[in-house]
Amino acid sequence: FFKQKTAYEIYQCDWSSDVCSSDLPLALEELQTLESRYVELDGQVADVRTARRELQEVVQALNSEIMTTFASAMADVNEHFSNLVALLYPGGQGRLVLTDESDMLNTGVELEVRPMGRNIRLVSLLSGGERAMAALAFSFAVFRSRPSPFYMMDEVEAALDDVNLQRFLSLVADFRDEAQLLIVTHQKRTMESADALYGVTMKPGESSKVVSQRVARKTSTGTTDA
Repeated sequence: FFKQKTAYEIYQCDWSSDVCSSDLPLALEELQTLESRYVELDGQVADVRTARRELQEVVQALNSEIMTTFASAMADVNEHFSNLVALLYPGGQGRLVLTDESDMLNTGVELEVRPMGRNIRLVSLLSGGERAMAALAFSFAVFRSRPSPFYMMDEVEAALDDVNLQRFLSLVADFRDEAQLLIVTHQKRTMESADALYGVTMKPGESSKVVSQRVARKTSTGTTDA
């Protein structure tokens, strides 16, 4: 049995068909626009993913190179540090320790120094002068591991007593042929060991000026080398 459609239902179907047929070209045009936009965005996403993958590869390569370089530098500095601690602390021992060997990118470095006859390893438990010597040993260990033609130090020997000051000056003398050292100091003995002195002076009513003085030295033959 077929249900007989009323005139109103027939009119509704005809009207819907007319509306759909009139909107069809606009729908196709909008579909094409959306497809084009999708292709464009999909290409951009693919470019971003490719760039991200390439950046990750670069980061991994850099991290690998950093860890290799750091491990090599750490070994060199540790060797020189041990030698310099033995020089600055006669009979003493020192080494560098990584705080986290499993994470070379984020690990810290601790200094361990044990003066002769004392069961102390942490630098924080040493006296002020001993801590200064440990810092000097580490600094000069870095200097020897990665040499530079010029170094500048600012009153690094201010906390040293006479004995440790002499050890520091002996260490500076060993570096005299390797590099130039500019030391800011108020220590008379440090000034006496220098090759040249530079200072700033100012007379009353005048502007400051830099003065320099070459220090005369005695050679091995007993003559004076100006």
